[in-house]
Amino acid sequence: MKEQERSRSAESGFSLIELLVAMAVTLAISAAACSLVLGALRVRARESQRAEALADAQRALYVMTREISQAGFGLTNNGIVAGDSDTGAIRVRANLNAFEGQLSSDLVSDSDEDVKYLLYASGGSSYVVRLDVNTGARTTILANRVDSLNIRYYADRVAYTASDCDITTSSGVGEVTLKSNARYIVVSLCVQLPAVGTPGSTGYQPASSVQLTSDVTLRNADLLNY
Repeated sequence: MKEQERSRSAESGFSLIELLVAMAVTLAISAAACSLVLGALRVRARESQRAEALADAQRALYVMTREISQAGFGLTNNGIVAGDSDTGAIRVRANLNAFEGQLSSDLVSDSDEDVKYLLYASGGSSYVVRLDVNTGARTTILANRVDSLNIRYYADRVAYTASDCDITTSSGVGEVTLKSNARYIVVSLCVQLPAVGTPGSTGYQPASSVQLTSDVTLRNADLLNY
């Protein structure tokens, strides 16, 4: 009887080596699972960042396009202020209440009638900024995730291709020398996202760049003479 009890006691439970092997396998599986989860979280965070950055840029481009298209309304020129307009900025004026019979109807002195857009960089970040000149240069940030802004000025409508955060005219047409001769504006925004993780690691996301463009015809230039 005692011999049988000793035999059963020896056969029950796990040995120390078996426990160590089981723990090692469990740790390896847990590490692999954590790596997969971390990679999935990286991908999700990157896609969220990408979507938010593009939404910001699209909103900024929409506002710019809408207001630039009004340049020159009720004026004798195209409304572009040459001294404040170049590749990285544009200032446009429009007499928006020209037909309303107000005291300022013959002046460009009300809010939203003299605005400037530019890319402002600070602290490693860059922003598309709108300045309302007639309200003490009130500043509005339209997008805070835009890395490049290029504005091109043409006398007529041109065909172009977008690349490297800028455009190239397919026919080689050059920009106007005088901004007062511009009738067609092309605005290009670029959103760049840095790499996440290291190559070969789970969830690695390479650096990427997305370009958005909008072309604007100054339909109201020279509409009326004042």
